[in-house]
Amino acid sequence: MKLTVFPLLFLALWMPQLVFAVQIDVTLDRTPVSLDESFQIIFTAAETPDDAPDFSPLEQDFSILNQSQSSNTIFVNGNLSKTVQWTLNVMAKHAGHLNIPAIKFGDDVSQATSVTVTKNVGKKGINSDNELFLEVKATPETSYVQSQVLYTMRLYTKSKIAQAKLSEPELNDAVIEKLGEDSNYNTLYNGTNYEVVERKYVIFPQKSGQLVINPLELTADVITDITPSFNDFFSSQTTKTKRVVSKKVVLNVKPVPATFTGQHWIAAEQLELKQEWSGDTQQVKVGEPLTRTLTIQAKSTTVAQLPELNTAKSSEQLKVYPDQPVLQEQKKPEGLRALRQEKIALIPSQAASYTLPAIEIPWFNTQSQKVEIASLPQMTITAVAAPGANPSAEITPSTPVVKAEKPKSTPAKPEVNPAQQVQPQRSFNKWLWAACVFFAAGWLITVVYFFTKRSTKKQVVVESESDANVKECVKKLKKACANNDMEKAKEALMEWGHKQFGVTSLGAVANFCEARLRDEILHLNQILYGKEAGQWDGKKLFQYFIENKARTAIANKDNSLEPLYRL
Repeated sequence: MKLTVFPLLFLALWMPQLVFAVQIDVTLDRTPVSLDESFQIIFTAAETPDDAPDFSPLEQDFSILNQSQSSNTIFVNGNLSKTVQWTLNVMAKHAGHLNIPAIKFGDDVSQATSVTVTKNVGKKGINSDNELFLEVKATPETSYVQSQVLYTMRLYTKSKIAQAKLSEPELNDAVIEKLGEDSNYNTLYNGTNYEVVERKYVIFPQKSGQLVINPLELTADVITDITPSFNDFFSSQTTKTKRVVSKKVVLNVKPVPATFTGQHWIAAEQLELKQEWSGDTQQVKVGEPLTRTLTIQAKSTTVAQLPELNTAKSSEQLKVYPDQPVLQEQKKPEGLRALRQEKIALIPSQAASYTLPAIEIPWFNTQSQKVEIASLPQMTITAVAAPGANPSAEITPSTPVVKAEKPKSTPAKPEVNPAQQVQPQRSFNKWLWAACVFFAAGWLITVVYFFTKRSTKKQVVVESESDANVKECVKKLKKACANNDMEKAKEALMEWGHKQFGVTSLGAVANFCEARLRDEILHLNQILYGKEAGQWDGKKLFQYFIENKARTAIANKDNSLEPLYRL
């Protein structure tokens, strides 16, 4: 018996180290890279690892130029999040598909990854005598409407620059966002060393056809060293202004493919749909909430393109209380990552089995060029009566029973009624308490009324400033819908959505509206940017718009009541 206790004890002490190991992710600032270019390897941990890292395994294929460490702590939706990051600036020792091995951080280990290193064959049209030049590239140049295009700008310099001004990429009917911070590294072209500043953007074309990204223009003051003469004690520097222009880039944007039959068009490189439950779905207690968390996350798309997930409908037997969705976008070197998370509280009112419908999200895989479906199967949850519940049992307050006691015998004294002595004192105390309560209540009511009037006045002033702009948007929308002018209606809706919700696309505006208005906005978006022209009724959209405003006003009034269930 004693022999088996020690192995079990050792296993119990060893298991938490496996369960609670820190996950360490590895990312690259770009890939592929040239043999003569430096690049960054970034190790990111969600919390402090077991020990300092040992980067010596990297030295087999890479030269470590320098390294740095940083930490960041943020609050997201009330939750504390901490990240620790190690950034290594390295250069490959040879070309090929090189492995970045797993790095030990004490007992914690990072993920292994790889990088493609190409031989430096020079650039066509690049003169090594140029002091600076721009290079731009779009990947891919042939894409689909609302799919991601990665636009990369590189500035090559071999002279010092005092100050520079660079234009931004411009493209009509497209959403353009900058990705993170600029990358800086050195590279060798035609035997000449250049410093490179790399900047990345993501572009989401909202219209099919050939779209032209205008050339970028750089104006910079280049520092020129002047050799001092024999009589000069100090060297001097002068600057000369240079202007360079990149080439233009033409995108071939395809419409939605005919094979796609989904209601919401989603183009992405990856898409994942999952769910989590707060308890046992087969042992839900009647009257108690069960929380369902639905999460959809996609690579190379915007959060505005992710659809609503909750399809469960509320009934008398099963109440459904959805929370506000959590919308997140992460900017990675390879593009955007979007996440939409919905939490729904389900409260059964009687013991029974309840069926939740299956969820299917069709999406277009831009890597395989095929339509795929992310799905969750149909779910059945079982509600049971709470243990010990008995409707016939009545709860009565436990009031102690006081038994009457016989008065103790006391020496004979003149008979005096005690009630006659206490009655005047009790009467006086009652009046004193009543007066105190009355004056305290009056003072409290006065204070509440004063602060209520102040907050009401402030709210009226703030609302009066924004209402004028919103009303102007509504007037524009009404006029556009009356004339069946789709472009003007789109502009009015986007302007209204920007002022009300801070969003800049029709898909994002639709997510904030009730079902009928949302469907009409998405229908308008499909006609404007879809593969086929269709019929559009502006009066119908404006009618649903007005009804949506009325429902919102009623909901705002009801917000003063506490919700039945708060997540």
